[in-house]
Amino acid sequence: MNISEIPHRWLVVKLTNEETFYKLFGSWMGGYLDGDRWKMNSGIVKVEEDDEHYYFYGHSGSVYKCHKKGYGSTSYTQSVLDGIISHGKEKKNTIVEILPEDTNWMKLLDL
Repeated sequence: MNISEIPHRWLVVKLTNEETFYKLFGSWMGGYLDGDRWKMNSGIVKVEEDDEHYYFYGHSGSVYKCHKKGYGSTSYTQSVLDGIISHGKEKKNTIVEILPEDTNWMKLLDL
């Protein structure tokens, strides 16, 4: 496994238009000289876990290593995600939902 990203905080979003698919939304907290940043993966195709982390594999081949206690977002990245949700409704006819923290990630693709 080749880890591509290790976000500080993470969320899984469900996107629905004609199809339903899931994406990982990762966020990193910046320091004094650089601000918070975010990234959304290409779409989740596989999930694995160990004692402390989930590993979300993307369509592009990326692997996000997400700490099990890191579910959530920063205030900045939540505002970005709120904009994505709004834009999906208005422009793309896409429903974007944040999945709850207690979702069984190992069964995600079965939902």
